[in-house]
Amino acid sequence: MSAIDVLYRVPLFADLHDEELRELAARLGKRAFAEDMILFHKGSPSQALYLIESGRVRAFVLSDEGQEMTLDIYGPGECFGETALVDGQMRCAGAMTLEPTVTYTLPRDDFLRCLERRPAVARRALTLLADRLNRLTAFAEHLAFLDVPGRMATVLLELAEHHGVDEGHGEIRLRLTQAELASCCAASRVMVNKVLGIFRDEGLIKLEGQAITILDADGLRRRASC
Repeated sequence: MSAIDVLYRVPLFADLHDEELRELAARLGKRAFAEDMILFHKGSPSQALYLIESGRVRAFVLSDEGQEMTLDIYGPGECFGETALVDGQMRCAGAMTLEPTVTYTLPRDDFLRCLERRPAVARRALTLLADRLNRLTAFAEHLAFLDVPGRMATVLLELAEHHGVDEGHGEIRLRLTQAELASCCAASRVMVNKVLGIFRDEGLIKLEGQAITILDADGLRRRASC
């Protein structure tokens, strides 16, 4: 896949004409990462926007005690790392691959220049930032008001929506360990194992190794609303 093909897939650049896409593609750098590779740490300089050609990347924060919390997971056709580029601050979270991943990077100066020259891209960037804020707000609400089964149900539904085989139903494409699932819902691995077993016994999900298939999405939604 070419750099232009990747730009075509990223909604942020959907309004650019072919010539503009070719100009921007010439600024992109390509890099391949193995599974479980760190792309950047929280507090590192914000030097580029990342665009995913293939694979998946997890955004996370780490406590002083070493406990991880997953903030979001990005897949093919998505971009990330834009927030720190806009405000010029250090990265507010780290990023790590969940599987072999290929990314393109757009340097910060080129990204800002694109925002200045193309209002349509700037508007889409504002929409993207607003969406990120809404997701983080919802995440904070889940942590504050839902118990672990409710948070786990919410996480599974979101994973199915964004990384599922059948748009919210069926098998979740991601193969997450119980530790990684625990970091998504601020729970211990032992508790996640217990809750997954309960959901399986209730007929809400099917478990096959790390593969999770949602059998009853409505049942999970009822769990998430408790």
